[in-house]
Formats: sequence, C-alpha cells, structure tokens
Amino acid sequence: MSDTSRMLGDIRIDRVLESEEPEFPLFTFFPDATVDALAPHRSWMEPRFLEPGTDKIIAAVQSYVVRTKHHTILIDTCVGNHKPRRFWPAWNMRESERYLKGLADIGVSVEQIDFVMCTHLHTDHVGWNTRLMNGQWVPTFPNARYIFAKDEFAFWEELNKKGAKYSDGCINDSVLPVVDAGQADLVSSDFSLDDNLWIEPTPGHTPGHISIRLSSCGCDGILTGDVMHSPIQCTFPHWGAAGDGDKDLARQTRKKFLDRYAETDTRILTAHFPSPSAGFIRRAGETFKFVFEGET
Repeated sequence: MSDTSRMLGDIRIDRVLESEEPEFPLFTFFPDATVDALAPHRSWMEPRFLEPGTDKIIAAVQSYVVRTKHHTILIDTCVGNHKPRRFWPAWNMRESERYLKGLADIGVSVEQIDFVMCTHLHTDHVGWNTRLMNGQWVPTFPNARYIFAKDEFAFWEELNKKGAKYSDGCINDSVLPVVDAGQADLVSSDFSLDDNLWIEPTPGHTPGHISIRLSSCGCDGILTGDVMHSPIQCTFPHWGAAGDGDKDLARQTRKKFLDRYAETDTRILTAHFPSPSAGFIRRAGETFKFVFEGET
C-alpha cells in the first residue's frame, strides 16, 4: 500500500489529502517558540517540516477514511469548497477537485460514507461536511450520520449566536445545515461506535475536542485531531498553538497524551503532520520524538 493507505488489523485506513504545503509561520503559530530553542532542531525540521527561508510549517490538511467490518467512517472533512474564510486567505473560497477525486481514487463515493466524525469544529475539520448545491449548503454525504461531541457542539452553537465571526462562518455553512437536515448525532464522551472505534476526550484545543481510538486484531491506533500540529511539539509539548482555546489545558492534554502513548505500539494518526502522517511516539530523554512509520 502507499503512504496514504495502511491496515490496522482488519481495518483499512486511507488518508484523503486536500492540501500539503507550507502553511503557517512557525513563530506566529507557536507563540511560545523562540529562535534559540528552535535553532538546534532546524537540521531535522528543514525542509521536511519547516520551509527554509520562510519558517512556514509544512502541514497536511486531510481526512481519514476508516473501513471496518461494520462501517465506512470519514474522520474530519478539511476546508471545503466555496466557503468564505477571513482568518486564513489560503482557505478562502477554495475551488478544487482534489478532495472528491481523492475519495474516488480509494474507491469510496460520497453515498458510501456511513458516518462522518469531527474531532472538533474548527474550519479545517468541517468544511466538506457540506457542499453548495443550487445556492444551498447541503450535506455532502447524504447517507451518513454526522457525529459531533455534545460539549463541542454546545460551545460553538452558543458562541455562534454572538456572531459568525467567532467561528469564521464554518458553523453556519458546515455544521448547522447538517443539523437542519436531521443527520447529526450529538454524543457524550463515552461514545463507542462499535468494537473497533470509540472516542477519547482530549480537550484544550477546543472545549469538546476528541481523539478517535481504533482497535482490531490486537492492533491499536488513535487519530489525534489537533492535540498537536507538528512533530516539534513532541520535543516541546509546552509550545501551544495559536488556535488553542484553553492553552493551559491543551498543554496538559498534550503532555498526558505523549506520556500515555510513548513506547507503545499504538499507531498515532495525526491530522496535520506531513506525509505519511502516521507513526509512533518515543521517549527522547526528558521529552519525546515522533517516529514515522518505516523510519527508526
């Protein structure tokens, strides 16, 4: 299989990329970062994870398609097309065939998705929940149940009442149309879809942020969502992201996450690390490092 496809026991997991490119300036995205702290790590960060000369983080925006013996599940849905986004110009009013073509390339049609799960409700994780048809936002996946964490939805629903500027409009165009269509299920923190998949609360980046656990035939994995955005946060777990809603809680969650999965065989499937995006957490002295699949 390619680096966009892998097996976890009997589960097939495919990455569907919307983009993979230099995105955010590192020192803006990680306000805790310093030039001196980064300096010893440039040798491995550049050019794979950091664009030389610009200090922009190389990041993927992607979905995971998880096919178990029971269901076909889509995890996170990227930025989407035709969506007005003020906060990040590169995401504004995108028009690209790459995402839907990526689904087709792995043999999955929009009608075949049984469940859509969002780790949280930020712009780059909900965009393809809907698409524009005849001037209306409609669910992209007509036969799917969309699963949102109850606490996450409640936070954004309430904030959205104060004005779409708080969510850059994504709640109005990518979440509420799903609810209005009757396709949304709001679930608690102990939700389990089946014996292969359940959620693990990882709050901080957003109030109801979740990660998604997978298990099959003695093999374990977890889709991280935005617990971390770049491998450098394994080295510096205290480097919070600019988008973290509760920076202290996000740091605590990230450290606990790294401690829990370090030196285990649990495959870590990240939302934004560059290809192949999946690997394992290993201890490196008093901190950690991320070892990508196939590397040592």
